Amino acid sequence: MTEQNTNASEQRKLRKSRYVRINVFFFLVFILFVALVVRLGVVQIVQGEEFSKEVSRTESDYARLPAPRGKMYDRYNRVVVDNKSVPAITYTVDKTTKTQDKIDTAKKLSQFISYDPEFLTEELKDRDIRDYWLASNPEEAKDLLSEKELKLKPSETYKLQVERVKEKDIEAIKANQEEKELAYMYTRFSSGYQYEPQVVKSLNLTDKEVSSVAENLEQLPGIDVITDWDRENPYGEYLQTIFGGVTSPEQGILESRADYYTARGYARNERVGKSYLEYQYEDYLNPRKAKVEYVSDKSGNIVTQKVVDEGQRGYDLKLSFDMELQMEVEKIVEEELRKASAGHHLMDRAFVVMMDPHQGDVLAMVGKQLNPDDRSGDMLDFAYGTFATQYEAGSTVKGATVLSGYQDGMPLNQYYIDRTLNFKGTPPKSSYRTLGGMTDLSALKLSSNVYMFFVAMRIADVDYVPNGPLNASLEDFQTLRNYFAQFGLGVPTGVDLPQESSGLMSTPDNPGKLLDISIGQFDTYTPLQLAQYVSVIANGGSRVQPRIVTSIHAPVEESELGPIVVDKAPNVLNRVNNTPEQIAQVQKGFRLVVTSGTGKSIKYDVAGKTGTSQTLYYGPKREYWGRETNNLNFVGYYPSDKPEVAFSVVVPWASNDEDPVNKTITNRIIEAYINLQKKYLTTTDIESTKQDTAKKEEEE
Repeated sequence: MTEQNTNASEQRKLRKSRYVRINVFFFLVFILFVALVVRLGVVQIVQGEEFSKEVSRTESDYARLPAPRGKMYDRYNRVVVDNKSVPAITYTVDKTTKTQDKIDTAKKLSQFISYDPEFLTEELKDRDIRDYWLASNPEEAKDLLSEKELKLKPSETYKLQVERVKEKDIEAIKANQEEKELAYMYTRFSSGYQYEPQVVKSLNLTDKEVSSVAENLEQLPGIDVITDWDRENPYGEYLQTIFGGVTSPEQGILESRADYYTARGYARNERVGKSYLEYQYEDYLNPRKAKVEYVSDKSGNIVTQKVVDEGQRGYDLKLSFDMELQMEVEKIVEEELRKASAGHHLMDRAFVVMMDPHQGDVLAMVGKQLNPDDRSGDMLDFAYGTFATQYEAGSTVKGATVLSGYQDGMPLNQYYIDRTLNFKGTPPKSSYRTLGGMTDLSALKLSSNVYMFFVAMRIADVDYVPNGPLNASLEDFQTLRNYFAQFGLGVPTGVDLPQESSGLMSTPDNPGKLLDISIGQFDTYTPLQLAQYVSVIANGGSRVQPRIVTSIHAPVEESELGPIVVDKAPNVLNRVNNTPEQIAQVQKGFRLVVTSGTGKSIKYDVAGKTGTSQTLYYGPKREYWGRETNNLNFVGYYPSDKPEVAFSVVVPWASNDEDPVNKTITNRIIEAYINLQKKYLTTTDIESTKQDTAKKEEEE
C-alpha cells in the first residue's frame, strides 16, 4: 500500500514537470513569434519606405553635347570668324556596355561609313591596334598569359597582354583597310567616359553616310547623329593664320595642356583653340556645352534622359583689324613682292604692320611669302611672321638713336662731321657717301651713319681718336640697348598673341658692333616692334601695347555684338625719357626724310625713316646661307602733323639696295588707307542722313 502511494506521487511529480517544460517551450515559442511579428512590423512600417527606395533606386549621370564657340568681329562689327552647323556621328558608352558590344557595333557601323586610308594611317597608333586586337580576340588574348599570370590584377594582366601582341598580328591589321576602320572605330568608342558622346566621324562626312546611319540607328546601339559645329571664315584665307585653328573632335584637347583643360572640366574629346587667337582666348571663346541627364536603374539600364541645360555660345571677340584695309594691303604686298622678287632670287617675303599709334589697335597685319617650291604659284600667308620673325632694321632705328643721345645729354642741333672713321682692330666705318657737316635733323634727313656712330660713342663715353681703339664695353652695349628698349626695340611688344619674338640680341665679338647697333645693322627686330617704335615717335613719347582684341562681349541671338564683358582699354607700357621738344625735333627730322631726303619718293603727307640694312642671308635656301643681301625697310606715320596710323614695311634679302619696293609699298598702303577713310566717312554721312530723314518723317 505504501509502495503504491509512492509510485503515484512520483508520477504526479513527473507529469507536473512535463507540463512545466511544455509550458516553458510554448512560452518561448510565443516570445519568438512575438519578436518575429515585431520585426516584420519594423521592416514593413518603419523601414518599408527605405527598402522600397532601394528596390527602385536609380542613378543620374550627365553628358555634355557640343555648342558653338564665340564669334570674332572686326573693328567695324563685320563677322570675320563664324560657326556653321555640321553633322557628326557619335557613340555613347553606358553602364551596360561591354567590350564585345563595341566590336559588334563597329562591325555594323562599318557597313555605312568609311575612312580615308591616309587619315587612318595618321590617326591610328600601334597601341590602338593592340587594344583592338585584344578586344576582338579574347580567347587568343588569354593564351598570351601563363596560369600564374592569370591570377594577377586585371590592370597587370592587360599590360602584359598589350606588350605580347605579335607584330605579325599588328601588321595584318595595318594591311587590311576594313580591319583598320574597325580598329579606329573601337578606339573612338573607348576614348571617353560613360555617357560622354564620342565623335566617330565628322570630317569628310557625306550626306549618304549621314542618312544611312540615321535610318539604321535601331541596329546600332550607342550610335547617334548629332549637330556639331565647325569654324568658318567669311573672308576666306585673309588673316586665317592670325585667327588661329581649332582641334577636331577626333583630336580633342591638346595633350601638351591636358592638365590645364581637365582641371577646367573639359572632356578629352572637346575641341579647343590650337593656335593664335583661338588659343590665346580659349577661356572666353569656349562655349558652355549643352548638358544632358541620363537616369539609370540598378542594372545600369537608362530609364530616362533629358536636356537640363541648352548650353550657350562662347563669348564674342571684337578685334582691332579693319578687314577691308587688311585685304587691300595683302593685295598690295603680294603684287609688289611678286614683281620685285623677279630681280632678287633670295627675296621671298614682305611684311606690313599698320596700327593706331595712340590706342595700339593693329589695323592690318600682313605677311606674304613666295612658295619655296613654286615661286610663280600661290603665295603663302605669313602674317604671323610680323611678330614671330625678326630682321635687321637698318637706318629705320636712327630716330631711336638720336632720342637716346638726347637722353644721354646730347643737345638739340648737335653738330658732327660725317667722314670715314678708322679704329684699331675694327673695319673702317662710314656712311654710303661722305656727307660733311651734319646736325641731328640733316643726319636723319640724309641718313648719316657716321652721325649715329658719334652718338653711340658719346653714350659709351668714348672719344674718337683716328686709328685709335674703340674702347666700348659690354656695359655700353647694354646701355644703348636699354635706351632702345624704351621704344619697344629688343623687348616684347606685349601683343595679345602667343609665340611673340622679342628680336635677337647677339653677343658682340668686337667693340665695333656698338656702332652697328646704332644704325640697325646688328640686333634684329620684328616688323611689329618697328611699328610700335615709330608709334612712340608719332604719339609724342608713349609706348602703347599693341592689341588685337579690343573688347569681349556676351553672346546674343542676333547677328550683332552683345553687352561688353571685358573692355580692354589701351595700355601705355612706358613713357620714353625725352622732352616734348626732343621728340618734336625727331618728328621734324622724319618729315624732312619724306619732303627732301632719302624718302622723297613718298607722295603723301607721311613722316618716317627709310632703312637699308646690309645683312647675310639666313632664309629657307640653306645653300645660300651667308650670302650678302639687303633688307629694304620703311617706318612712318600719316598724317605727319596729327598721326592716325603708324606703319612698318619690311622686305628682307634683296640682292641690292636700289630697289624702291619698300617705298612703293608705303605709297600704296597709305593711298589705300586714305581711300577707305573717305569711303567710311561717306558711308557714315549717308547713314546719318537716313536716320535724320526717318526721324523727321516720324515727327511729321
